[in-house]
Amino acid sequence: MNNQQQFQEEIKSNIQKLSSKSFKDLSIDFIANTAKANYTYNFSWLGRPIIQLPQDIIALQEIIWDVKPDMIIETGIAHGGSLIFSASMLTLLESCGEIENGKVLGIDIDIRVHNKKAIEAHPMSKKITMFQGSSIDESMIAKVKEFAQKGKKIMVILDSNHTHDHVLAELKVYAHLASVGSYCCVFDTIIEDMPKGSFSNRPWDTGNNPKTAVWEYLKECNDFVIDKDIENKILITVAPDGYLKRIK
Repeated sequence: MNNQQQFQEEIKSNIQKLSSKSFKDLSIDFIANTAKANYTYNFSWLGRPIIQLPQDIIALQEIIWDVKPDMIIETGIAHGGSLIFSASMLTLLESCGEIENGKVLGIDIDIRVHNKKAIEAHPMSKKITMFQGSSIDESMIAKVKEFAQKGKKIMVILDSNHTHDHVLAELKVYAHLASVGSYCCVFDTIIEDMPKGSFSNRPWDTGNNPKTAVWEYLKECNDFVIDKDIENKILITVAPDGYLKRIK
């Protein structure tokens, strides 16, 4: 075994140790307490608010470099930081000669005018297309599927309305746009693990959230597996059980 192989084996061992319930409990406690101070709002990517945990941003970077998609489809835009992140990663892949002509598609039911202007003014905007409307509306689904035909290897990120029914509907129409070997990443599955009532001003809560949708979807679809290694190694994540790798 050479040094690189030995190092990779050490990483696997580390990840296995981090999979214990005690570490997961610490992670949930951290997220539950920092959420009260809107911790995820503190970070930006190339100047745009990304509203994600730094650990999940790192996880996405690792996935994108490994998968090398030439298209990333995202539901949920908000301030646009995630779109900018995805566009920047595809730009890096292009500069390294790994892909050609990378494209990012963002879908949101309400793209605020000031956010749209800021995204369009960003240097990464040339890689970004935005569609406004409900991600589960039939006409939108048709538009997205037509757009997806331009991609050779696709990755999907679901981060819009976090209710069970909405996420399940998104999974049913968009998950399979992810190429075999790529990922459909479902964010804010952590809602299921938070204290009940943590989202009193929202339509989602314990028992009605992205994680319950993922669980139901996987009962009827065996083309994806939950990549537990990702959440085990980053520990602090809003997407436990949400990193879905397409295996067939």
